[in-house]
Amino acid sequence: MDVTISRADPARVAAQLEGFARLSEPGSSTGVTRLAYTPLEREAHEAFAGTMHELGCTVWTDQAGNTIAERSGDEPGLPALATGSHLDTVPDAGRFDGIAGVVAAMETARIYAEHGIRHAHPIRFVAFAAEEGARFGQACTGSRIVSGLTTVDDLYGKRDADGVSLADAMRSVGLDPSTVAEARWTPDEWAAFVELHVEQGAVLESMGTPVGIVELISGSTRILLEVTGRASHTGGTPMHLRADALAAAAEIVLLVESIAGDPRHRGTRATVGRLDSAPGTITTIAGRASLYVDVRDVDSDRQRDTASEIIARAEALCTRRGVRLSSTLLADTSPVMLPAWLRQAVASTCAELGLDHRIMPSGASHDAQMINNVIPSGMIFVPSRDGISHSPEEWSSPEALATGVDVLAASLLALDRLLLVAPEQP
Repeated sequence: MDVTISRADPARVAAQLEGFARLSEPGSSTGVTRLAYTPLEREAHEAFAGTMHELGCTVWTDQAGNTIAERSGDEPGLPALATGSHLDTVPDAGRFDGIAGVVAAMETARIYAEHGIRHAHPIRFVAFAAEEGARFGQACTGSRIVSGLTTVDDLYGKRDADGVSLADAMRSVGLDPSTVAEARWTPDEWAAFVELHVEQGAVLESMGTPVGIVELISGSTRILLEVTGRASHTGGTPMHLRADALAAAAEIVLLVESIAGDPRHRGTRATVGRLDSAPGTITTIAGRASLYVDVRDVDSDRQRDTASEIIARAEALCTRRGVRLSSTLLADTSPVMLPAWLRQAVASTCAELGLDHRIMPSGASHDAQMINNVIPSGMIFVPSRDGISHSPEEWSSPEALATGVDVLAASLLALDRLLLVAPEQP
């Protein structure tokens, strides 16, 4: 690709991001709310599909709700190269997490179309469904399905706060959960995948480095801890006779923070991201409390050991307080090391474009983490302002995103050439 005529347009990238940001639940005045398997998520997918049709791609939706657009290659029978990310958000989110990667795919397709770029392999641009775990507790559902990590049986056990199962949510937007096995990707149809994403950290910004190339993606263990105490009158029950589920839960929150922050867990991140209590009135001691815990680490053994330690110490804490504890595993994903040869291809592209880069880990989960179970996958990071993410304050500049698109578009073409010469990479 002639990089002198094929640069991404920052203004167009910004306009595409703004268009998706307008697709939000009412009441999200500052942030974007577009949850997994809702009509709004499907509307965003339809907008993506419409643009890709206009760019001459063949577009379809698979059985998991992922939208795929293909630009044909010059040599029939070759497996596809791919890029993309997701279009769903957490509640009251920013407008970049996931969406930036889909917009990067759209802009890459537009660059190829406008400049008549030729490639041997077909190139597919993917908008995954249900990447965020905010609704059902499990992240990366669309990419887990195509990777064979989530099956039809799993779709009935994952439920949102209203008791709606993943399977029922899929049906509500016109998808048939019984057919998800048909969405499975195979290496004979797909060659490699590269995802662009905002960093969700402040490393690149603090160092003034325009591009990150991900070598390792953290794993995540998600647990539901349920504390059962005794609901009682706040005025009539002496302090020493209480079985306060919420007080026990508060102590567990601090316990989780303490465990992750001790010297044995350097690099571990553990968070109680949600805490519910019942009956939820000011004059009643809480009889029940539910804590949703997310443990992340780049070390697989430490990740699981930390989760087990949290449960064991929380049980001891609850016994001391005279309340009961139960635990449920919501989701568990191992850390993933991404292929070195693919990282090197992206790094060489950065050098050709005259861009500094940094090899770095990702603390967040991504669709590429799941796809790497099927085909070689890579990730390109662009800087995030102050490292803020999952917040309306999330921000990456259009210029930074356009630079990332330049790297993505050129890297896919570099992989196209590389895999023609050496299709069996280690």
